[in-house]
Amino acid sequence: MAEAFVWGVVAASSLVLGALIVLWRPPSRRLLGLVMAFGGGVLISAVAYELVADAIDTGGDYWPVALGLVLGALVFYGGDFAIDRMGGASRKRVGADEEGSPLALTLGIVLDGVPESIALGLTLLAGEGVSAALLVAVFLSNVPESVAATAGFRSSGRTTRWIMGLWLGIALVSGVASLAGYGILDGASNWIVSLVLAFAGGAVLTMLADTMMPEAFAYGGKTVGLATTAGFALAVAVVALENA
Repeated sequence: MAEAFVWGVVAASSLVLGALIVLWRPPSRRLLGLVMAFGGGVLISAVAYELVADAIDTGGDYWPVALGLVLGALVFYGGDFAIDRMGGASRKRVGADEEGSPLALTLGIVLDGVPESIALGLTLLAGEGVSAALLVAVFLSNVPESVAATAGFRSSGRTTRWIMGLWLGIALVSGVASLAGYGILDGASNWIVSLVLAFAGGAVLTMLADTMMPEAFAYGGKTVGLATTAGFALAVAVVALENA
């Protein structure tokens, strides 16, 4: 169980890395858009091969997968809508000039990361170690989000200690979510595990379409198509190496 917590923290440690990048030398919006697109491509591949495909294989039926996808999408959509109304709509806006509500931004970032972290813990249930493709996907997708939010926090006058404390805390929350994905569902029926895998997949896909990809295109331009495909191809290669 400790392994699930550790991998969850490792994947979320890129939130701290993103903050350090801003505190040292903020990257250009275009570069961040391309990184976001690349991470999105990796996540799409991880959802397809590591979550949905595993959900189908585990459950042996399409009904828990279909139900999980729908529930995951609806839960994320509802939570995201509520957080946007609270003032957290700009949490993934690259180079945003306005901070929004710090509480809402923080809750929104946790909402984005929890499905990914739970899914990471679930990949350990097969007993073959953590999914490298999903680990890379979560790590990369966190960087531009952290950079965007950190820039907003700095412009609003938040101290470096406050910012780093926030990201370290969220990294620990992600570790707990990964641990929950492994610990709570260890020994659960295949139908339930299949449902939860698909639930995480539905939530992550909704997050991608709602927040990551629009921002990637807005700042990266048409090149984001190539970056997204490159990320997808990398994740496919990692999955192939894992299964070789």
